[in-house]
Amino acid sequence: VQLQASGGGLVQAGGSLRLSCAASGSMSSIKGMGWYRQAPGKQRELVAAITGGGITNYADSVKGRFTISRDNAKNTLSLQMNSLKPEDTAVYYCNALAYTGTTVNYWGQGTKVTVSS
Repeated sequence: VQLQASGGGLVQAGGSLRLSCAASGSMSSIKGMGWYRQAPGKQRELVAAITGGGITNYADSVKGRFTISRDNAKNTLSLQMNSLKPEDTAVYYCNALAYTGTTVNYWGQGTKVTVSS
């Protein structure tokens, strides 16, 4: 599975950005997908996740502001980010959780989001 993330950039506080992740490869093995982020000096953390059946899960810090969606027909994952805050500044990574007898995590290359105050 290969993941290609895009859509990051510089935005002012209160603004919006939409991240996209194009997936390719053995899509049938993917059980869930999500977005993680890593700010400078901090550990990578889960932002939002979605199962193949569309069940979503969000970090408390982004609930009500971010929306994760998945287009299974186009093999794409998106993250709509509204009301952005400076503390949302981080590198955002697309993730796919696959099962092929064993559990495997796949990661995209990361896309940087900078929110200015």
